[in-house]
Amino acid sequence: MLISRKNFIRKKVLKSQALAQKVAGFADDTKAQDIVILDMRELVNFCDFFVIATGTSDRQARAIAQGIEEGLIKTGLDINFSRSLKALGSLQYSQENGAWVLLDMGDVVAHIFEPQAREFYALEHLWQDAVKIEYKQHRKKK
Repeated sequence: MLISRKNFIRKKVLKSQALAQKVAGFADDTKAQDIVILDMRELVNFCDFFVIATGTSDRQARAIAQGIEEGLIKTGLDINFSRSLKALGSLQYSQENGAWVLLDMGDVVAHIFEPQAREFYALEHLWQDAVKIEYKQHRKKK
């Protein structure tokens, strides 16, 4: 039985959107703040969704990334690429800009920031034409 191209694309989008929601949930489980999902399909060809979240420190940003990675492994999914950009000396990175951890799952790319780095890089502003997908945090804010 042949699946039409339109149905194939619809199923792929539903899978990638569900993955983005899972990634956001794993970030939420590790106390990430200000979680945003951006639909990037109309803007770029390298992924379908961005998940952007903030940790209160470099250590927490790395813990959030590790929590996402562990959650995905438990569900049988892999991360294609993981990098803490604070560790890359060739980027002329200054300490006051904070940490940025990037996780690439193919259709979904997660960006975990310290507050100063999130403000500095301003991905939501850079990609302001992207549609924001609602994510309701299941953790109560204090």
